[in-house]
Amino acid sequence: MIRKWAIRLLLVLAFVWLAFSIFVIWINLEVTKTGKQFSFDSVGAIPHNHCAVVLGTNKFISTGKINLYYTYRIQAAVLLYKSKKTDYIIVSGDNKHRSYNEPVSMFNDLVEAGIPKERIVLDYAGFRTLDSVVRCYMVFGQHKFTVISQPFHNHRAVFIGRKRGLEVFAFNAGDLNGRPSIKVILREIGARVLLAYDLIMGTQPHFLGEQIKIPD
Repeated sequence: MIRKWAIRLLLVLAFVWLAFSIFVIWINLEVTKTGKQFSFDSVGAIPHNHCAVVLGTNKFISTGKINLYYTYRIQAAVLLYKSKKTDYIIVSGDNKHRSYNEPVSMFNDLVEAGIPKERIVLDYAGFRTLDSVVRCYMVFGQHKFTVISQPFHNHRAVFIGRKRGLEVFAFNAGDLNGRPSIKVILREIGARVLLAYDLIMGTQPHFLGEQIKIPD
């Protein structure tokens, strides 16, 4: 009797695991498929948008070295602006405490690279990719805009925006050479599973606040 119960339990667990695995594969394929359609590697090919959103990340990795994901995003934003493919750059990220402030860090580096201060808008509540994308519309009033990050991240941002009825495009910043680390792969898989949950539940950004007008 115990053996039959154990076998049934194992079969149920195996079915659940199989169903979950199929779902994970499906959502990853869907995100990549949609994201690729609206992501661009060439600055000459990407359409002009009034605003571009740089998705935040830490400037430094745990060893204290510069985070190349961050560096490449800043370079891509500068290229996009100087190529006249965007009029304003929104730097969207987390500001957990005084010593960790992604938007301010990006703002300073963009200014140092020659972007006018008045053309940079700080979004301090970009805690997640969903927050950055949705807030660009709900807070900053942009229905059509460009996101800037690495391809795998851009695909997810585009998918989130498009599924919410926004005209989101992406400009691919430089990626790291070689195979992504297991940590990056697992984090992205988890983020895409969470993305599906957010869509089903209609998750909204952690914080909205008052609308901010970006000049025409």
